[in-house]
Amino acid sequence: MSYLKPIHFYPPTQPTQPTMKFIITFLAIFIFNFGFSQKTSSDDGVHFGAGVVISGLTYSLVYATTKNKKKAFWYSLGLSTLAGLSKEIYDGYIISGRFDNSEFFATAIGGITTSYTFNIFTGKKKKKKKAQELALLKL
Repeated sequence: MSYLKPIHFYPPTQPTQPTMKFIITFLAIFIFNFGFSQKTSSDDGVHFGAGVVISGLTYSLVYATTKNKKKAFWYSLGLSTLAGLSKEIYDGYIISGRFDNSEFFATAIGGITTSYTFNIFTGKKKKKKKAQELALLKL
């Protein structure tokens, strides 16, 4: 009975079409590598650093006085963005006649980075301390 062929059961195969995750990843890499947004001046790093310093100091001061994470986040973000905007308005309309968007965004992104980072990592000690006190009370 050689006319019967053996039957092979293979596991289901992956779809041959590219998945959405692959398409989005490919497009993101393509845009980030070939976009014109990577051409930044050396001054943008200084503006980013200024946004980090302003936001960090503001967050520390506001959180130390109020113990309110939300208020400290918004004040630090607002002050760093306001500092970047006011500096670019001063440069753009009083000194050089040119408002530089990239420097403003660099300052704002520095503020966002620091505000968000501080917001994540503040207030963790109280939760640990309360958990330890509750654990001691249960004994």
